[in-house]
Amino acid sequence: MQNMLTYTNSKLTLTNNHSHSGSVIWRSPSNLALIKYWGKYGRQLPQNPSISFTLNHAYTETKVDYEPDSTGEQGIDLEFYFEGKPNEPFRAKQLKFLESIIDIFPFLTQIKLTVRSHNSFPHSAGIASSASSMSAFALCLCSIEHELFGTLELQADFMQKASFVARLGSGSACRSVYPVMAVWGKGVSGSSNLYATPHAHEVHDIFHTFHDDILIISKSEKSVSSRAGHALMEGNPYADIRYAQARTRLNALLPALREGNLTTFGEITENEALTLHALMMTSHPSYLLMEANSLAAIHKIRAFRAATNVPLYFSLDAGPNLHLLYPDANKKEVQNFIQQELQALCEDGKYITDIVGQGAEWI
Repeated sequence: MQNMLTYTNSKLTLTNNHSHSGSVIWRSPSNLALIKYWGKYGRQLPQNPSISFTLNHAYTETKVDYEPDSTGEQGIDLEFYFEGKPNEPFRAKQLKFLESIIDIFPFLTQIKLTVRSHNSFPHSAGIASSASSMSAFALCLCSIEHELFGTLELQADFMQKASFVARLGSGSACRSVYPVMAVWGKGVSGSSNLYATPHAHEVHDIFHTFHDDILIISKSEKSVSSRAGHALMEGNPYADIRYAQARTRLNALLPALREGNLTTFGEITENEALTLHALMMTSHPSYLLMEANSLAAIHKIRAFRAATNVPLYFSLDAGPNLHLLYPDANKKEVQNFIQQELQALCEDGKYITDIVGQGAEWI
């Protein structure tokens, strides 16, 4: 019987009469947390609840080919290619992840996996590439389970398990599987620390077509990984205050999302972004991920909003690149503003025009 708290299942092993070769492909988007998850405990459990927009054009596409393992060894046989080339650091990360979930997918030691993955955006630059990559990989693993054992017939069960497994690879990845908006962490009716829950049905129509254009201030790999940043929260003097603040802000944001209150939405979203980076500055050791052009863009966005009353707001993930959030009705004037005032602040003039998306997609 499957344990719904851990998804461990010792029966998911292959017998000699199994035909166990195949290929699965999933495309999974990044997501942008509006209420930020920063600080964890236990096995990838959040210290506070978070809520996020699911993106569309910023995604990872992952193909997993599987076949019988002919090595006869007990471990996991894995080949990993990123952007068409072998990538040993990424392979080592994925291998460690796979070894940690053998209790969930015991058949992993019985097959050879060949993984080919690519992003539509720069990795490790603060656009939640681990969220898109680990969610895409988790979805592939759940598809392989279903192809081999027929265990995940219901879509809700499939997506919940994929969210649970994605969380074990990267906490924020659990939110990427769902369309429009998702909640992770106790604090909303029906939500859980173990997996994300869909929230699209609880938000105003204006947010279903919201834009999220990403200014690529820097393509460089960030100096401190998100994993290391979460660990530094353990000694941060403001940690407990922060976790309480996140819950308070979530409780204020939820009615604004239902009602389409853009002013409250924008104020909370911007404050959350700046709080995230303030927590980095107050960690020990302290560190900075924003660049000079990140601050210059923030000043320009606020000046533009004050001068025009256009509801354009910003957010940041754990990196220097700004997310510009605005309604579809303001698309033309905001994108003109980006081209005239903000594009020059981007590395090589690069920015991504994105929009709230429909979640992960089986290819």
